[in-house]
Amino acid sequence: AEATARIRQWYARRTPAAREPAVAAVLAEGMRWLERPWPAVAEEAGLEPVLGQGDGNLANFLWDGERVRVVDFEESGRSDRAFELAEITEHVGSWVDPGTVFDAEEFLGLVPLDAGERIRLLECRRLIALVWLLLLTRDDPARPRNPRGTVRAQAARLDALLGQEG
Repeated sequence: AEATARIRQWYARRTPAAREPAVAAVLAEGMRWLERPWPAVAEEAGLEPVLGQGDGNLANFLWDGERVRVVDFEESGRSDRAFELAEITEHVGSWVDPGTVFDAEEFLGLVPLDAGERIRLLECRRLIALVWLLLLTRDDPARPRNPRGTVRAQAARLDALLGQEG
């Protein structure tokens, strides 16, 4: 509920980048999606709680050739596998940098999920993609933090997720 309220506030204070027609259309669709009844939250769905890292930036995961080491636990807390997987796959850092090679679908295919987790994963991916789209529209055009075209690319990512069957 708190996250939904924050998203509504961000949407109400849209920037010019968020008003570009293609981006605005996807944002409007994302907000319609946000307003519909949500599936059960993780606890109600019976999903196993996990200690979640809470920040899907790939820079927080170090590969030593044999195993992944996780760093940066400032956002960590009680979570579930579906949310944590969504955090990784939808974090802008997983795709925005030209040198980054990360295939989200291949990655997700390596993790066995039950039916409830698959539903929650898609819902969480949509939510995180919507949050990222709103955050990216706030980028200062005079001092951009991301490559040109990032907002449109994120809008396309969210649009694709909204079009997937759950």
